Amino acid sequence: MSPKLLPTLSLTAIAITTVLLTGCGQAPVQSESKTTSTEQSSVTAKVDESKKANELFEDIFTRGIMRSPIYQSYLGIKKDQDKWDDISDARAAQDLEIAKQDLIKVNAINESALDEQTKISLKLMKQELSNNIADHKWRFHNYPVNQMYGTHSMVPSLLINQHRIGDTKDAEAYISRLNGMTKLFDQLIEGLEVRVTKGIVAPKFVYPYVINDSKNIVTGAPFDEGDDSTLLADFSKKVNALEISDADKLALIKKASDALVTAVKPAYDKLIAYLGTLEQKANTDDGAWKLPDGKDFYNNALQRTTTTNLDAQAIHATGLSEVTRIHGEMRNIMRKVEFGGDMKAFFEFMRTDKQFYYAENEEGQQTYLKGAEALIEEMKANLDSLFLVKPKADLVVKAVEPFREKSAGKAFYERPSMDGSRPGTYYANLYKMSGMPTYQMAALAYHEGIPGHHMQLAIAQELEGIPKFRKFSQMTAYTEGWGLYAEFLPKEIGFYRDPYADFGRLAMELWRACRLVVDTGIHQKGWTREQAIAYLMENTPNPEGDVVKAIERYIVMPSQATAYKIGMLKILELRLKAKEALEDKFDIRQFHNVVLKNGPLPLDVLEDFVDKYIADTARL
Repeated sequence: MSPKLLPTLSLTAIAITTVLLTGCGQAPVQSESKTTSTEQSSVTAKVDESKKANELFEDIFTRGIMRSPIYQSYLGIKKDQDKWDDISDARAAQDLEIAKQDLIKVNAINESALDEQTKISLKLMKQELSNNIADHKWRFHNYPVNQMYGTHSMVPSLLINQHRIGDTKDAEAYISRLNGMTKLFDQLIEGLEVRVTKGIVAPKFVYPYVINDSKNIVTGAPFDEGDDSTLLADFSKKVNALEISDADKLALIKKASDALVTAVKPAYDKLIAYLGTLEQKANTDDGAWKLPDGKDFYNNALQRTTTTNLDAQAIHATGLSEVTRIHGEMRNIMRKVEFGGDMKAFFEFMRTDKQFYYAENEEGQQTYLKGAEALIEEMKANLDSLFLVKPKADLVVKAVEPFREKSAGKAFYERPSMDGSRPGTYYANLYKMSGMPTYQMAALAYHEGIPGHHMQLAIAQELEGIPKFRKFSQMTAYTEGWGLYAEFLPKEIGFYRDPYADFGRLAMELWRACRLVVDTGIHQKGWTREQAIAYLMENTPNPEGDVVKAIERYIVMPSQATAYKIGMLKILELRLKAKEALEDKFDIRQFHNVVLKNGPLPLDVLEDFVDKYIADTARL
């Protein structure tokens, strides 16, 4: 028997093999039997304790889902699809107490009695619960209505994209959700009022965006003359696809129309009016420093986002260093394409030359979508050289819907449903084609689709043998770090053959490096919105509209933008560490397995897994 097969066998199998190899001598058999019995008891105990621990982890995760009808819908669960979450502060207090009680149960687990994978799960569950408890004090340090996310935009997005209607029960649940918006928006406004008393008001630039987005939802039939409103059009399309009588279809659409008029319109009108009053109280102070205990809040946010102990100063310095390095690589491309000016002139050329942009019409949008699909299909055909595991769920490419395209981000990914009925989706924002240059198309598709978020999040969701809380854990540095790493990875197998596409890749990496500079600049160093905009305009090739939208995003989401580059740098650091340690034993497919097949992880825990992979492989 080859020694390297032994770790794959149970201890019982090893014991039997040993008896066969050593012969039938009584003493050796008895001695081996005693050892095996002890070892087997130990293994059995670990299996039992690990099973109990994982059952607790599953119970904690499941109870959390069952307390969130919204989360259920994102996971494709229909149990409470007629309801919205309770977003009151009283509910937040209940959630805090539940977390404290769960942490007591988790702390009572005997770590020494667990198998190795369950020990990792225990560590992560303790960390997650402890962070949730500690972060309760910061629960109002956010802007629940802003141009990037919020209840006002989540509601129509969820109904359109997640609330499937396969029968009349689903349709009735949709109508119940429409009627339930009265209570939901009242709770939202209550939360905004609490923030006002604490001096937490979104900056002034936010309000025109969110008021306009809210008005878009209540425009059209049945609110006024013209085409069906966004929600009525969605509901009607889904109901008309059902195999029920026309009379039943008309009755359901009538009920939905009534709910839109009597519940949805008043809810949005009340919110719009309240946002108008907030706009008058808002100012142009942008950074987290303006919030109560803003410095402590931002440092905590950085630690949560990056899953490191890096402070704002270190992150700022890393950003400046990376900007300098990437500028150097861009100059190499300028020489390759024989550009005759300096970098500033080259940036202007890339921003404005018409060869890099599709037409501002439906034809241009469709051309972009087809191009993105082709890039993803080409990448799919090359995955075997990089990965040992691939997602079962499919991936589709869509344009961001009209109702939210004006304020939504440039591109984003939405994971598939748990039951496989909904594929993963790469959303490209084609509101202005001038903001979607063709030279960035490849890097965007790789980041959001394959080998980026779809490879990572769909695989995590499909993993077996780890608890669900790990599959769906929010580890931004890991997730977005992988996305940025996935932009770079195709270059290593010969993609980005066009130097302008390679420039686009570098431009997107540069963008993430600049984020380290501007995020810490805004929230720790007191930079104004205008200072941050000027920095990006000076140091990146992105158009002004892109830059303004980005800075406004970083302002309302402190620390989030630092995740990408910090995460990518860590993955590259760990890959280099493995390559140098293993030399010809290094297999990039095995490395990617280590990164992807344990679910989202804090960066320090990811390093532990890579170190174990190095040690295990070195022994082979």
